[in-house]
Amino acid sequence: MSDTPTASRTPDARRQDTKDQERADLLKAVVKMIRAMVLRHASDIHIHASAPPYMRVNGDLRQLENARAFTAEQTMQIAKSMMPPKSYEVFEKQHEMDFAFMIPNLARFRCNVFYQRGSVSIVMRVVEEHVPDFDTLGLPSAIVTQFSSQTRGFVLITGPTGSGKSTTLASMIDYINEHYKRNIITVEDPIEILHRNKRSLVVQRELGSDTFSFSGALKYAMRQDPDVIMIGEMRDRATVEAAITAAQTGHLVFSTLHTLDSIRTVNRIIDFFPPHERDQIRIMLAESLLGIMSQRLLLHANGEQRILASEVLVNTPLIRDYIKDETKTSDIKQALMEGREAGMRTFDQHLLDLWLAGDVTEEEAVAYATSPHEMLVWMSQKRQLKNEQQEQPRF
Repeated sequence: MSDTPTASRTPDARRQDTKDQERADLLKAVVKMIRAMVLRHASDIHIHASAPPYMRVNGDLRQLENARAFTAEQTMQIAKSMMPPKSYEVFEKQHEMDFAFMIPNLARFRCNVFYQRGSVSIVMRVVEEHVPDFDTLGLPSAIVTQFSSQTRGFVLITGPTGSGKSTTLASMIDYINEHYKRNIITVEDPIEILHRNKRSLVVQRELGSDTFSFSGALKYAMRQDPDVIMIGEMRDRATVEAAITAAQTGHLVFSTLHTLDSIRTVNRIIDFFPPHERDQIRIMLAESLLGIMSQRLLLHANGEQRILASEVLVNTPLIRDYIKDETKTSDIKQALMEGREAGMRTFDQHLLDLWLAGDVTEEEAVAYATSPHEMLVWMSQKRQLKNEQQEQPRF
């Protein structure tokens, strides 16, 4: 607060005071708006110039009622106020930036700022500060616990954007942190959930501020005495190769891919490499992989929340053979369907289970099924079996 009397201040100083006050009022309004969206259980928040703010609730995009539109200048001011100074400098050059942002006593956010139609836009993903446990998330608890309890190997969590991959990884890291004495190193873009040390030591590095690449961070992580390494995303060949090598040399490695199921995940990993290297990578992946969990979030049958559906691959000797042999990789689906005792299942098998339990509607199950026709056939068979059981005479 300046001690200079208002009357004696120069016109430029008074104009600056007015701008500062307008900026402060704008930020208060933005925080109030974001708070309203979070309280409505928004998972994502969209702020664009010349348009009212939108939010995604239970997978549906909807406009915040009675909200004003922001000008292009205002969206720029909002973005600038949220970003760390170094991030803003990069944004000015690249016109897009990922970063984390927190409103105390409300939530943390994973943010992306970018230009569209010449003005700044902001998309914010709400990140829960509390890490839910496996059962709360709807994860296959026994299998996820099995993966998290290993001392070496490679675990991949896959699915489309917004399917909860980061939350699943955070839950697995939290489980290890609570139950084991390990040195855990994470490389994230950006850091979403902050892990405090429990039984483990957790080192979290953020792309941009702490390191410049996943592959570089992973290379140097090997010299930081790690037991567990979590890489936010497999983005390039160097990162994939370093992750597999780390798993082979006695480390537990977690990461994500934007693939829909186990077969696509295996093929995507192999496709990072040139043809003459793929046979060797198949062998390395088959020997280091612990498992793959592919997940998607569906609307619950009650219409008020979302529910997780997942495909689970456990790297059994049979699966290992199928990964090594390119001609047999497509047989992984049948192995999953027949591997219930090992904890495996296809995505569609889990969808059918959710439908039978009344957790998702028929329309939702068919819409998200990998094979909608096969799903309809299974449903018809289940209905027929139920009818036959009801028609049986009772004695």
